[in-house]
Amino acid sequence: MRLLLVGAASLFPLARLAWGLYRGSLGANHVEVVTHTTGDWALNLLLTTLAITPVARLTRDNRWLKARRAIGLYSFLYALLHFLTWLVLDKGLDLNDMLKDVVKRRFITAGFAALCLMLPLAITSTDGWIRRLGSRWGKLHRLIYPAALLAVVHYLWLVKADRSRPLTYMAVLG
Repeated sequence: MRLLLVGAASLFPLARLAWGLYRGSLGANHVEVVTHTTGDWALNLLLTTLAITPVARLTRDNRWLKARRAIGLYSFLYALLHFLTWLVLDKGLDLNDMLKDVVKRRFITAGFAALCLMLPLAITSTDGWIRRLGSRWGKLHRLIYPAALLAVVHYLWLVKADRSRPLTYMAVLG
């Protein structure tokens, strides 16, 4: 039941975004809305994933530990959608334009690096991979910390004016 609730809550922003696209109510720059929404939720869920263990230890309540893997996978889903929005809708799969963007904008490099670090975590998040990797699984999944740092840095470097939100994410990560 708890995982069903986690799934519904995690997918609600995506459903709301899809409904807005369907209705045409996302405004003139719908690509920007999709990009920001998917990025925000990737980061929200990533930090939620990281917060579960300390909260469980502090409260001595381990019930939410079972949901941590699912929340992490939803975070990866949103991060992947965030990247694909940039790749397909913003850059139109134009390799030259993408490479120019990577060279010109360091925040894209940080975000892509975060996504690359999250990929093996998503792939190895099944019970089968946990068994196969044994103790190496835990070591591999420590990549979540540099991935989270890079994701927050991606957001911090993206913002040009009011940095209060990315700095709040940085404080939560700390």
